[in-house]
Amino acid sequence: MILQPVLHPILLALLCAVPAFFVVRSLVIEPHRGRWVLRLGMIVVVFVMLLRPGIPGGTSQTLATDTDVVIVVDTTASIVAEDWAGDRPRIDGVRTDVQAIVDEYPGARFALISFDAAAQLRLPLTTDATALMSSLDVMRPEVTDQSRGSSIGIANRMLADTLSAAAKASPERSRMVFYLGDGEQTASSEPESFASSAKYVDGGAVLGYGTTEGGPMRKTTGQGTEGGDYIEYQGQHALSVIDEDNLRKVSEQLGVEYRARTADTAIELPEAPTSTTDYAASGEVGNVIELYWIAALALIVLLAIEVALATASVVRLRGLARPRQSGDAA
Repeated sequence: MILQPVLHPILLALLCAVPAFFVVRSLVIEPHRGRWVLRLGMIVVVFVMLLRPGIPGGTSQTLATDTDVVIVVDTTASIVAEDWAGDRPRIDGVRTDVQAIVDEYPGARFALISFDAAAQLRLPLTTDATALMSSLDVMRPEVTDQSRGSSIGIANRMLADTLSAAAKASPERSRMVFYLGDGEQTASSEPESFASSAKYVDGGAVLGYGTTEGGPMRKTTGQGTEGGDYIEYQGQHALSVIDEDNLRKVSEQLGVEYRARTADTAIELPEAPTSTTDYAASGEVGNVIELYWIAALALIVLLAIEVALATASVVRLRGLARPRQSGDAA
C-alpha cells in the first residue's frame, strides 16, 4: 500500500479531528445516535480519501529520445518583421515551431542559443522543456537604436563549443541542431562558417522565415514591440526580406536540410538519430494505481443515506402537522 497524501498526515489528522470531536460528543449525549455514527463515518472516509491510498501498478512504456537538441534562434530586429501568417511577426512562427520540435523529441535534452550582434547561450542542455519555452516567451529582439548590423554566423563558435562539450560529456548520445532565422546578413563582413560544428551534428534542419516581398519591422526597446513605431528607410517602412541562399549555405555547412517555413504548412522534422523504449519498473512513485476513488464512492453512499434520512424526517414532520391544521380549522 502506498500513501500520497494531499497534505502532511499530521495536518490532515488535525483538520479532521475538530469536526470528529463535535460528532463524537453528540454521539454520546444525544438519543438519535444512528445519524451521528453515519456522520462520523463520513469524516473517516474523507480522511482516508485525502491520504490518497494506492497500490504499485504495472509497468508502463515510454519513448525516450537519447538526443541532445541545440536550437539556434535569430533575435535580430528582422525576427519581428510582420510577414508570418499575413501580418504577424516572424517570432510567432519560431515559437510555434520550437514547440513542435519539443513535442517531436520526448525525453531529449534541449539547449537554446540566440544571436544578434552577439551570440548568447540562453539555456544550457536540460530536459526541462518548460524552461525552454519560457525562455522563448520572454526573449526579445535586439534594441533597434543599438543595432549596428549582425552576422548570421555569429553563433558559430558558441554552437561548436556547446556541441563539443555535449559530445565529451555524453558520447553515447546523438546531437541535433535546428537553426531558425531569415538569413539576412546586415554586417559588412562575410558570414562566419558553421563547418566546425558539422562533425558533432547527427541531424536537424535550417528553418527559414520571411517572404521575398518582405515585412515591416517595429522598433524594439528591449521591453517588447507591441505598439511601437515602424522602422523607416528613406521615408518608407523598412522591409526585411528572407535570404534563402544564405540559409542554404548554413544548412550545407551543418550537413542538414533547409526548409522554408510558412504558417499554412505543417513543419516536417527528421527522425531522431537514436531513441529507446523505457519501461518503468512496477511500484515506482508516479506509476501507482489510485484507490482514493473507492473512498469517494463510499462518501457518496453515506451522503445519499444522510439525504434520504433527512427527506424522510421532513415528510414525517409535514404529515404530523397536517391533522393539527385541519383540527384548528374545524
